[in-house]
Amino acid sequence: MEIEVKFRVDFDRMRAAIEGLGAEFIHEEVQEDLYFLLPYPQLLRVRRISNLDRSFLTYKLIKDPGRNEEFDELEVEVSDFETTVEILRRLGYREDVWVKKHRLVYRLGEVTFELNRVENLGDFLDIEVITEDIEEAKRKIWEIAEKLGLKREDVEPRLYQELMRL
Repeated sequence: MEIEVKFRVDFDRMRAAIEGLGAEFIHEEVQEDLYFLLPYPQLLRVRRISNLDRSFLTYKLIKDPGRNEEFDELEVEVSDFETTVEILRRLGYREDVWVKKHRLVYRLGEVTFELNRVENLGDFLDIEVITEDIEEAKRKIWEIAEKLGLKREDVEPRLYQELMRL
């Protein structure tokens, strides 16, 4: 289970704060996500990470609709972004929105930091833990968030897909 909390942040300030915790820089990603229309609380996207020459097909079921912190996720790497998109179109799935991001990924123990500059939306930090122990994951996330100076009012509960439609 993927447990994550998304915060609105200042990219450069947060980068310095994450590095100040001693988190290990993993890599940089230039992402394009194409979301398809599915009934909420389901998500379907095809992601291209252009600088790493990788693409993924992802299905998510939101386990806590409205908060959007708990996800049952299935993901598979695909060899061809365009062909995957065309298969979904031919199966009748309709495109919803594109989300384009510049992402820096860091890790500190079991915690992953995804620092995002999202085109037309601003800067965000996803703090994520993969586990079946939801409460323990949230405890770890909030412990780290507090060290970074983040508060409950910094949380952005809406999905990028939702924000792009505003």
